[in-house]
Formats: sequence, structure tokens, C-alpha cells
Amino acid sequence: MARNEVRPIIKLRSTAGTGYTYVTRKNRRNDPDRMVLRKYDPIARRHVGFREER
Repeated sequence: MARNEVRPIIKLRSTAGTGYTYVTRKNRRNDPDRMVLRKYDPIARRHVGFREER
């Protein structure tokens, strides 16, 4: 279906090196590049950048 092509499920991995991940969807038309979101890492106990991995 078209749902999986336009808004794929992506995994966001912490840049702090803790291995913590978030799972979300993104719109490929609006964000064709890899996403970086600033979110909370409970292992590091602070907000860090989470980068999209493929």
C-alpha cells in the first residue's frame, strides 16, 4: 500500500552511544535526508540528538 512508501517506520538511535532507540514514522516527501531529533535518553539521563539509522 501507499502508506508504507510515503511514511516508512524509522529507528532513531542515540548519538550519546548508549544504544537507546526510538521508533517513529517520517514523511519522505518532506524529509528526504536522515532525521536528527533532540529527545530524552533515559540511560544518559539528558536530552541528546537521535539520528535516523537505516
